[in-house]
Amino acid sequence: MTRSEFEHIAAQLRQKVLKVGLQFFGSQEDAEDAAQETMVQLWRYCEQIDASRNIESLAVRVAKNCCVSMYRRNRPAPISSLYGGEFGSSPQEILEAKDTQQMLEEALDLLKPRERQLFEMRQLEGLSVDEISTETGIPKPSIIAMVSAARKKVFSELKRRMKQ
Repeated sequence: MTRSEFEHIAAQLRQKVLKVGLQFFGSQEDAEDAAQETMVQLWRYCEQIDASRNIESLAVRVAKNCCVSMYRRNRPAPISSLYGGEFGSSPQEILEAKDTQQMLEEALDLLKPRERQLFEMRQLEGLSVDEISTETGIPKPSIIAMVSAARKKVFSELKRRMKQ
């Protein structure tokens, strides 16, 4: 599909993907964000799309994936899953788990927003580097370096706090 063919149907596609976003989020603002992200992704790859393929169903599928990705990025993550723990049943275990959770949250707060986003995508959501690259548009080597640096910062901060 050529860029001019895409431009010709873009307004029609945008309405469809906006509807998907509204159904998913129930919020006009979030739906607009999802529609924008979907249209950018479709634009980026429009020349690779087979013109004989049903572009509307592709747009709906991309929109659903964008909605899920946005939801995952924006939901508060259960920090306890980072250290693999369910809170124990004894008062001692509960206090230790809460202390650990607080230290971890404070360590994560020291990360830059992009570092934290990539760290959480990799560690909490379990996304592969390929998936993160596709979702964010960041080159794979950059993701690997940023996640590694974020891990080092978090672990060194946790070590420092545990020594106190």
